[in-house]
Amino acid sequence: MPIVSESELSRRRHDILVGARRCFAEHGYEGATVRLLEQATGKSRGAIFHHFGDKESLFLALAQEDAARQAEVVAHNGLVEVMREMLQHPERHDWLATRLEITSLLRTDPSFAARWKENQSVRGEAVRARLASNADKGRLRDDVDIDTLAIYLEVFMDGFINRLALGETAELEKVLDLVEQSIRGGQANLD
Repeated sequence: MPIVSESELSRRRHDILVGARRCFAEHGYEGATVRLLEQATGKSRGAIFHHFGDKESLFLALAQEDAARQAEVVAHNGLVEVMREMLQHPERHDWLATRLEITSLLRTDPSFAARWKENQSVRGEAVRARLASNADKGRLRDDVDIDTLAIYLEVFMDGFINRLALGETAELEKVLDLVEQSIRGGQANLD
């Protein structure tokens, strides 16, 4: 059996993620059958599950990839900027429409919920670090603690993603401005 290089394995894994993202966006979490995932990725069931173990792990790998990318944006520009990116480029985030389905899994499947929470923690940590940094600079309201503000932003983002998934984007840019203003400490922006 030929030995496959790490770069080739990485490329295959990336190709699977790209195809799976399209498949989940088009068919949802439940509708993305193994057959559809094979078609979307151009890989066999064995190849897909060699890299990811099962459909849930594949889905959570996508969620983790997005959370890491979002955490990077949060660190430099804040969570509202992540949402602005989603609003301006919905085609890059169309697979997030599965969040409507995922809510049910989070409520009914403790194992999935624990894995989801772990994968999303990197973004939550970045949000809290960004808020703490802005608080230290006097750019954050001081009448509400950082944890409460972080939860506020996370709850808003959940609703924001649902609105995007439903295609209801009218006035969302203004709403994002309002959310950003609501966490400021009287400053013009949160650089």
